[in-house]
Formats: sequence, structure tokens, C-alpha cells
Amino acid sequence: MPWWNLSLHCGRDLLEATEALLLELGAQAIDIRDAGDEPLFEPLPGQQPLWSESVITGLFDHGTDLEALQDRLARQLPAKQFASLQVRELADQVWERAHLQHYHPLRFGKKLWIVPSWHRPPDPDACNILLDPGVAFGTGSHPTTALCLEYLDAHPPQGQAVIDYGCGSGILAIAAHRLGATSITAIDIDPQALEATRQNAERNGIDSDRWRISLPDADLPPADWLIANILSGPLVELEERFHQLVRPGGRLLLSGILPQQAEAVVSAYAPHFDLDAVTIDRDWCRISGRRKP
Repeated sequence: MPWWNLSLHCGRDLLEATEALLLELGAQAIDIRDAGDEPLFEPLPGQQPLWSESVITGLFDHGTDLEALQDRLARQLPAKQFASLQVRELADQVWERAHLQHYHPLRFGKKLWIVPSWHRPPDPDACNILLDPGVAFGTGSHPTTALCLEYLDAHPPQGQAVIDYGCGSGILAIAAHRLGATSITAIDIDPQALEATRQNAERNGIDSDRWRISLPDADLPPADWLIANILSGPLVELEERFHQLVRPGGRLLLSGILPQQAEAVVSAYAPHFDLDAVTIDRDWCRISGRRKP
């Protein structure tokens, strides 16, 4: 059975009311996406960041009276917003699986692959990580994650203890494990991220005794590596904690940093770490280095 797909541009202040109206009028599903190219970063607990301008889409049964539906929208929405209305007819498909067609195996460096679990690994002899897209950030496609994966591939943490601070989906922690780390500690403020990390670790056949997954307030011993792909503000604030969590000579790997923010992060970490040159990829930065003795 085909469907009607109705899309509207929507400012942040109208988003909640527009979503409620579409549901009231019979929308079977709602999708909200960025109307421009405005980044949204990982929120703090209790926060729900929204784009300043969104495109909100309602999926309606094909038997819906389209003329009556548009008439209701015209009467209840601001004229400027209603003028952005676009209506499309969509063929039927299994919607909960439709988005999966956009995910393909990705290689990072020479031997590290991120492979959606329904794909066959392109190189069975490579270091393959099976991962499903989910609610937690991190599938490898974002530049900040790619920068970290490429660094891990070039500097395998063989026989070392690794902390992934802000683990998201667990992709970096799993990569470190598959590249030879002997123990992994995955930390995040979001319980959903911790659950996604646990599930992805199980999917990759990692024994639970090699892992520790917890919230940030845990009492952590120092490690040989600390990875943090979060935001520049928290990175600066966490410098003293990260200094304590990295053993002398241990590696530091930071990302989630815009180029204009790199100087502030470098300044915060330079007193305690010998830092490499900043690496930039598609308007995002990686900062790496070693803790001073």
C-alpha cells in the first residue's frame, strides 16, 4: 500500500505544535531533520537540542482525504509555514529497515573496517567490527569518529589498557580491543549509550571480563590510552581528570573539536601532554599526544 508523505519547514518555536497537529490529523510516523546544515552536538543529560530550522515530515495512510488534510493544515498553521508544504506519494516498504540501505562497510587506515551487521566483510582477514546504526552516536561515518579510527589503525594499542570517555555506540572502544588492547573501560553520561556499547561488544564476541562499562563518576585506575570524542568545552573542563587518568608516557586521543576551538584545547592540554600537530578533516579536528613524565 502506498503512503502520503507531507513535509513542512518549521522553526524551533513551532516544532512541538506542528508535530502534535500532524499526529492529531492521523500521521502514522513523524520524521524531523535539519533544514540546513546546522550541527547538533551530543546533549548533556536532560537536554533535547533542536535545529533552529527543521523539516518535519508526516507519513499518512494512502486512504487519507488529502484535500481535507491540507485544508486543516491551511487553517491551523501560519501562512508562511503552510506555503512550504510538499506532498509526495511513496511506494510501500518496510520503513523500519529502509534506512539501513544507506549504510555500507567503511575502511579506516590500512586494516580497520566498520561493517554493518547485515553485510559480509569485504576483507575477511582484516580487523572487522560489526556495528548496527542505533540511538547512540557513532557509526564511523562522521569525521570526528573517522579521525580517531584512523589514528587507532596507525597506532594499535597492543597489550595496553584503554579508556573511551564518551563512548557513544562503543565503536572506538571496540576498535581498540580488536587492535590488541588488553582491557577497555567505556564511559558515558547516557545510559542508552552504555547499553548500545554493551550490545555492540556482545555482537563482536568480546568477553565481558575484558570490559568495564560505567557512568563518569566511577573510580577509574590510570590507563595507557585515553580516547575522548566529545566536545571542546567538556574536553577543556576535563583536562585535569584526563591528566590523572593517563599514565606517564600514555597516549591521549581527542576529537569532536572545530578548527576555531583547537587552540583552546591545545592550550588546556599542553602543560601536561606533548601534543602532535592538529589534524583536520572536513572541518573537524583531532588532537593527539603523550602525557609528560
